[in-house]
Amino acid sequence: MKVHHLNCGSMCPLGRRLLNGEGGWLAPAHMCCHCLLIEGKDGLILVDTGLGTADVANPRRLGMGFNAVVRPRLLMSETALHQIRDLGLDPRDVRHIIPTHLDLDHVGALSDFPQAEVHVYAKELQAAMTRASLKEQGRYIPEQWAHGPQWSPHTVEGERWMGFEAIRALPGTDEEVLLVPLTGHTQGHCGVAVRSEDGWLLHCGDAYFFRGEMDLDDPDCPLGLRVFQSLVQMDGASRVANQLRLRELKQHHGHEVTLFCAHDPVELAQLEARARQQQGQRKQFAA
Repeated sequence: MKVHHLNCGSMCPLGRRLLNGEGGWLAPAHMCCHCLLIEGKDGLILVDTGLGTADVANPRRLGMGFNAVVRPRLLMSETALHQIRDLGLDPRDVRHIIPTHLDLDHVGALSDFPQAEVHVYAKELQAAMTRASLKEQGRYIPEQWAHGPQWSPHTVEGERWMGFEAIRALPGTDEEVLLVPLTGHTQGHCGVAVRSEDGWLLHCGDAYFFRGEMDLDDPDCPLGLRVFQSLVQMDGASRVANQLRLRELKQHHGHEVTLFCAHDPVELAQLEARARQQQGQRKQFAA
């Protein structure tokens, strides 16, 4: 199983020091949409999609508030569709999409892969379809799935992974990809655990936003991100409790599991560099 780390949406909100923890107070911050592209035995698998070609072509569907505050760059070259082609792969081979949740910056490219089966926690799908609160009306954009995706909702059935509830996202295949409920940010927010050749990867989605939140000795997060997480959360107690559980996972299983979130560009750069190094080592070994 080969795993690619992709940035499928750069975002540049003002307030770099408040959001990135360094730089000018009014300077543009840098945030990413960290997605995974997995070359599996049964075709390609996407974990989150970031923003899609339709978002770039029609930014208004993202909403005035999102565009004004988050300030996405909206580049076709950053969409998953274009990056898959740049890797020499065929976007039609994307057979499965596994979103951490259905917020607009995580599933904007669903319509770029209409043939893919979309595996999602059933609680999250219900929340997105009903949009029962004002927060949910703002975060879920029905236009992003107006094409009618092949939804595959999953429920918890007793499986465990590293002490967490887990759901086998691709039953009937050889791929070890698990939905790991980490609710709080949304009602059905999940992490996605992927068993790679080099151990487990856990895409934590928006369970946290800044790498310092997973620091074992002194967890920290820039003020702006702390405020933002509190404003958009659906269940604050669950979100905070799950962050604690993730730190415990790192403490006890950090040699087996690599944790990362959706929007920290430093984590993305580190994992991209590690993937390049591992690829170079494999080529050297093969030679």
